[in-house]
Amino acid sequence: MLPQATLDAARDLLALLETHGLTLATAESCTGGLIAAALTAIPGSSAVVTRGFVTYSNEAKRDMLGVPWDVLEGYGAVSESVARRMAEGALAASGADVAVSCTGIAGPGGATPGKPVGLVFVGAARRGGATQVLRRVYPGDRTAVRAATVAEALALARALA
Repeated sequence: MLPQATLDAARDLLALLETHGLTLATAESCTGGLIAAALTAIPGSSAVVTRGFVTYSNEAKRDMLGVPWDVLEGYGAVSESVARRMAEGALAASGADVAVSCTGIAGPGGATPGKPVGLVFVGAARRGGATQVLRRVYPGDRTAVRAATVAEALALARALA
C-alpha cells in the first residue's frame, strides 16, 4: 500500500497534466508497476494515463522501449543512460506527452561494486523537451526504496508538466 502523501501527489500530478491537456506513460523496472498503480488508483486517471510498461528484464527494456543492447551491456540496467532511454522509449512507444521511468536496486540483494542497494535512477521526458534523470540512493528496505522511487517519479513528472 502506498502512503496517502504519494496518492495525493499522484492526484495532483494528474490534475496538473489534465489542465494542460497532457498525457502520461510510465516505464518501470524496480517498482514493478507501482507508479502506474499510484496513478490509476485515482478515479478519472484514464483521461491522462495512456499506458504503463513494466520492463523488469533487459530484454523487456530492449523489446518494449527500444533501449539498445549495447547501452544495457555497457552501462548496466541500473544507470543514467538506461533510465534516459526508458523514458524516451516510453514516449515513442506510447504517443504520450510525458513519460517517467525508473531503474534501480531495491534489494535486499543485487548490489555490485559501485551500485549499492537503494541506488535508483528516475527519469522523465517530455515530448519536444529535454529528458531529465535523477540519481538517488534511498535508505531502508525494499518496500521503502520502491515507495521513495514512486514519490520521486511523480515529483519529477510534475516538474515537466
